[in-house]
Amino acid sequence: MNERTEAERHLLEEIRRGSGDAWSQLVERYQGRLTAFARHRVPRGTEAEDLVQDTFLHFLRGLAGYREEASVETYLFLILRRRLAELHRGRQMRVCSLPTTSDASNATDTAPAPDPTASWYIRRDEQHDMARTALTTALRSLLHGMRENLELHDMQIVELVFYAQWPNQQIATELGEDAGRVAVLKHRWLKQLRDRVTQLLAQDESAIPWDAPLALDSLLTEIWEDERPSCPKRSTVGSYFLNTLDHPWQGYVDFHINHLGCSFCRANLEDFQKQNHQDPAPLRHRILQSTVGFFSRSARA
Repeated sequence: MNERTEAERHLLEEIRRGSGDAWSQLVERYQGRLTAFARHRVPRGTEAEDLVQDTFLHFLRGLAGYREEASVETYLFLILRRRLAELHRGRQMRVCSLPTTSDASNATDTAPAPDPTASWYIRRDEQHDMARTALTTALRSLLHGMRENLELHDMQIVELVFYAQWPNQQIATELGEDAGRVAVLKHRWLKQLRDRVTQLLAQDESAIPWDAPLALDSLLTEIWEDERPSCPKRSTVGSYFLNTLDHPWQGYVDFHINHLGCSFCRANLEDFQKQNHQDPAPLRHRILQSTVGFFSRSARA
């Protein structure tokens, strides 16, 4: 879910040049799905709109540092999730409705950890960032191949393996699969990911040795929630809403939204459902009013 369209690139270029019209178009494009996402986590509607307004403001303030490795939608959702996490500090937020096995294991893991040195922390931070970037690239490559080959049932298995981190037998029971096949696929995919990450890190002369099992265990769910590598495009969700997708895709999107319970794609679906019933103009006016100063400064520059 990291594709950026030519229209999106054009909007960003125009916004960086100080175009208020382009900024208005970007706000109009994304405010509905962000608001739908926020309202599920903040019951009070006005507070949800405040968070969305704040999300756009943070996006605009940080636009100079936006590296465009992820789509604008993914980046906006990431900002909003962080704002929600600050609002509900101390409470874990899952973006999908399925419980993960890591939730249970974390709750029972009470063994004291060793006391690392300061240099160990610095080294781990560097390793984490490098491994995360490489693993994100490897995951996207793996999923791209599955989409191209219409291996959509296997994509369901991937989500349960890498996002929910369910045991093989539980996945097999859930999807009516053979547990042996799930185990073989999981082994194959993990090897592909490790090989690809090792290859990517080997190309970086500044990279430090990578602890592959540790990085995979700790990063997979984090990457899945931040980068959304398996989320279908918004246009695909729209076609699902209209029931015009081919059967394999209709079944996969239904699993992704209604069974895995992806909050991002559910927000897109609700935005489609509500487009003809709610007036988005008041919130858009608030967002534009709160950011007008950025464009007046650009005009004076």
